[in-house]
Amino acid sequence: MAYSIKSSKDIEILKEGGKILAHVLDILEKASEPGMTTMELNMLTEKEIKICGGKPSFLNYRAPGAEGRRFPAALCTSLNSEVVHGVPSGYVLKEGDLLKIDCGLWFKNLCTDSARTVFIGQNPDPKSQKLINVTRESLMLGIQGALEGNRMGDIGWAIESHLQKNGFSVIKELVGHGVGYSVHEDPNVPNYGSKGKGLLLKEGMVLAIEPMASEGGSSIRLGGPFEFVTADNSRAAHFEHTIAITKKGPVILTQ
Repeated sequence: MAYSIKSSKDIEILKEGGKILAHVLDILEKASEPGMTTMELNMLTEKEIKICGGKPSFLNYRAPGAEGRRFPAALCTSLNSEVVHGVPSGYVLKEGDLLKIDCGLWFKNLCTDSARTVFIGQNPDPKSQKLINVTRESLMLGIQGALEGNRMGDIGWAIESHLQKNGFSVIKELVGHGVGYSVHEDPNVPNYGSKGKGLLLKEGMVLAIEPMASEGGSSIRLGGPFEFVTADNSRAAHFEHTIAITKKGPVILTQ
C-alpha cells in the first residue's frame, strides 16, 4: 500500500490549519441551535474559513464512490440516522436532533479534517448524551493507540471494544483515512481490528481517525446522492480528529 510520510515542516503547517479548523467547528457548534438551518451553518462555515485564510476542502470535492458527483457544500451536516456526508439544506434544526458536523480545509496547500456530534437543544436526554460521550471517548482511545511501532489494528481495536462494551455498533463499512496532501489518502483507518494486526504505524503518518457508531445495527445504506444512513434508521454519532504519529506519541492537529 502506498501512503505518504509528512515532514516535520508539513506537520507544523497542518497544526496551523488544524487549529483554524477547530476554531471553525467551535463556532459551528455554538451556532447549532433550534431554528438554525443546516444551509445557514454551511454559509457560516464558508465565511469563517475565508476569514481565517483557508479554503474549504469538501466544496466541489469528488468523493470516492460518489459516481463522479461533486459535493456541493463546505460542510457535511448529517442528522439523526444519517451517519456522514449529509448535504446542507433548508432543514430547520429542532430540539432533540443529533447533528454531525464534519468539515475539512486547505491551509498553505495542506488539508485537515475533523468532525463532532452536537445535540440540538439545552438538555440532552441520557441516551443521546451517552451516545455522544462514548463515541468521543472511543476516538480518544483510538488516538492513544496511534503509536509509532503499533499496528493499525491497535487503533481499531481500541475504538471497537469501547463502543461495543457500551452497547453501540461500529459502522464498519465507513473508515478513517490518511490526509494532508489530499482530502482522502491511503491508508484506510478502520474502526475495528485486532491488537498487533494490520499496517505498521510509522513516524510522519498523518491520519484522520473517525469512529462512527450507531444505537442499533452496523449496516448502512445510501439515503441520497451522498448521505449514508443506518439501515435500521437508528441514530448515529461521529467524531474525528486529524493526528500525526511522532516519536513522542500521537499529536492531535485539529484542536
